[in-house]
Amino acid sequence: MALGARALSEAAGAAGHPDVLTWSTVFLSAAQAGPVSVHAELLREGRSVSTGQVRLVQEGPDGPVERARLTAVLGDAPVALEPAHRAPGPPSMPPPEECVPARRDGSPLASAIALLDRLDIRVDPATAGFAMGRPTGRGVLRAWVRMADGREPDVAMLPFAVDCLMPVAFDLGVAGWAPTLELSGQVLGRPASGWLRVAMHADVVAGSFYVEDADVWDSTGRLVARSRQLAGIRVPAEGLVAPVDGPADRPADRPAG
Repeated sequence: MALGARALSEAAGAAGHPDVLTWSTVFLSAAQAGPVSVHAELLREGRSVSTGQVRLVQEGPDGPVERARLTAVLGDAPVALEPAHRAPGPPSMPPPEECVPARRDGSPLASAIALLDRLDIRVDPATAGFAMGRPTGRGVLRAWVRMADGREPDVAMLPFAVDCLMPVAFDLGVAGWAPTLELSGQVLGRPASGWLRVAMHADVVAGSFYVEDADVWDSTGRLVARSRQLAGIRVPAEGLVAPVDGPADRPADRPAG
C-alpha cells in the first residue's frame, strides 16, 4: 500500500496534491518476495484534490499477475488537514524502553517475518501475552513503531503503519493465517518526528472473516491515520479465547489539542 501510495503521490505532485488523504486497497493475490511493477494512473485532477489508482503487478509462471489495486484521493495535507478540531487521544502505554521488542529471534513464528528487519516495534506488555501463549481474548494490540533505519515518519509511511503489526487475531488465540482482503484508510495529519503509537483492535468475527481497526498517533499525541480491514481467520473448533478482564480497549473521544 505504501509503495502504491508513493507512486500516486509522485503522479499527483505536479497538480499540487502530493499527499494521499484516503485510500482503499483490494488484495487480489499473494505477493512474493522480488520485483514488482507499479502502474499509477491519475483519474481526475481537481482544484483541491485529485483521484488516482495504482496496480501492483508481479511476473508469475504464466505471465503478469496483479497483486493489489489501490484507489486514492490525494491533496495537500498541511492545507487540507489543519487544524485538528476533534480526535481521540492516544491510549496510555509504558514508554518504548519498557515495552516488549518484536524481533525475528524472539520466536520461531517471528523468525520468518522479514518485515521485522525494517521496523523497530515495541509491544505494550498489556497486549503482548500472545507471544507467550497467553492471549487476552480482547482482540487488542498496541505498540510503538518507528523505522529501523532511523527515517522519520511522513505521510507516505502511514499506509504502512496502519498494517505493520502482527494480526490482532493473535490476541484472539488464532495465530498464523490472516490474509487481508480489503483495507481502507484515512490520513488525518502529517506526523511529527519520533515514535508512532499504533493501536489495533478486532471486535467482530463472523465465520471465516474478521474486522480489524487501527489508529496511529504521532509523538505529539495527534491522531494521524485510521484504517479498517476485512481479513480472513481460521477459528479453531474450540472457538476463540474468552476475553479476560482488563482496562478499556479504546480511548474516549476528546477534543484535539
